[in-house]
Amino acid sequence: MRHRRRGRVLGRSPSHRKALFKNMASALFLTERDAEFDDNAPKVKGRIITTVPKAKELRPLVEKCITIAKKSLASAEEAEQYATDAERGSDEYKAWRKSENWRKWADARAPMINARRRCLQLLGDKQAVNVLFDTVAQRYVDRPGGYTRVIRLAKPRLGDAGQRAMLELVGVNDRVRRSSERPAFEDDDSNSPSDETPVSENADTETTETAEAGEAETSKDS
Repeated sequence: MRHRRRGRVLGRSPSHRKALFKNMASALFLTERDAEFDDNAPKVKGRIITTVPKAKELRPLVEKCITIAKKSLASAEEAEQYATDAERGSDEYKAWRKSENWRKWADARAPMINARRRCLQLLGDKQAVNVLFDTVAQRYVDRPGGYTRVIRLAKPRLGDAGQRAMLELVGVNDRVRRSSERPAFEDDDSNSPSDETPVSENADTETTETAEAGEAETSKDS
């Protein structure tokens, strides 16, 4: 029985499974990097393809990293108030280093440093951490949760026919539903009142007289 045994084993040892999730989560964040001149550029940003069980197990780790990074953005903005643009090693930088602003900058920046170290422990890739904090976390500032989605693919994996799925970041490849609009044609003006055939003013009178004449002939025959 699997009482109180949370998660899927996936046929791997704990260390192997942990390394697998680290690599897959890092791969998902690295698809958002600037890979214009990279030989191994991702085909679609914010998306990886794996099996359904792996995608379901990886999703909590990815969302946990995004939440940690998102909560540290406030401290980063506060630290910018006390930062300096002086070049490192210059006299202005040395003066700022000895001032009270440096202490305030260091204290305000401490939560962000702690969050980066925590995400580096979870992901194991410095480049993925940089992409997470600089690009991905900024996108979900106003979103309370649900940063990823799992979409099953109809075509199974070649070889073992495993059911595949896409794990993608919300807001990157969203499908937008558009309401259908009535098509506009160039000849819509053909039904304008000016093109309609005029109706004679005596049409009702002629119809009434014809009906009375028919009734009179019927009465004579009877």
